[in-house]
Amino acid sequence: MRNKIVALLAMAGVLTFLSGCMEVNQDITSDSTGFWNEYVVWPLSQTITFFADLTSGSFGMAIIIVTIIIRLILLPLNVKQLKSSKAMQEIQPELKELREKYSSKDAQTQQKLQQETMQLFQKNGVNPLAGCLPILVQMPILIGFYHAIMRTAEIQTHNFLWLELGSPDPFLAILTAGTTFLQQKLMMAGGGAAAQNPQMQMMLYIMPLMIGTFAFFFPSALALYWVVGNIVMILQTLFIRKPMMKDVTGGASE
Repeated sequence: MRNKIVALLAMAGVLTFLSGCMEVNQDITSDSTGFWNEYVVWPLSQTITFFADLTSGSFGMAIIIVTIIIRLILLPLNVKQLKSSKAMQEIQPELKELREKYSSKDAQTQQKLQQETMQLFQKNGVNPLAGCLPILVQMPILIGFYHAIMRTAEIQTHNFLWLELGSPDPFLAILTAGTTFLQQKLMMAGGGAAAQNPQMQMMLYIMPLMIGTFAFFFPSALALYWVVGNIVMILQTLFIRKPMMKDVTGGASE
């Protein structure tokens, strides 16, 4: 859980840093130089433009399509995250026993607790970093999307539904926060004692508030990426978690 908080704080710092660095006010072109421009921003800009051309110039539809593609690429990481979360839920009784066994706060006892906790994780295939790995992987993609949107002139001047893609939209920001909350809630569903952890409960509200606040100030094109990504994640979680829950129920009935 601590790793996830660190990852979110890192994301917040990077996103705050975005508005004033890395040529954000310069249009991206094939002549733009530098690793970031050539291998991240320009390919993303061209990919969005490609799908916009396929959808009669709709950059909003292009962002939706590219977002779905990215989420499908990240699907293996999300599956791994859910499996690790399920395994973590199953070992909660053993973790509780270890904490009670090594309840003393002296350094030697706490070191022993950490060692046996890691052994328990390895034995059951639990990766404590699995929860924050998708967030860390998404960070460069999110930053790249930000720059592709801000530095592709066509996106700044196009509309999609009621949205001006180059400007913030309060309603979409609220929708971003709402879908982020629902996604987090689903991830915690069935978490048993782990879901009741005060830090988990805190993150359930902090993360949507953080993302929603960013969406209030960033172009609605970026918020559109967030909302669509959240919806895809919600559907993925429902479809992936369902067979997992069947396995748990089947194991309990046996």
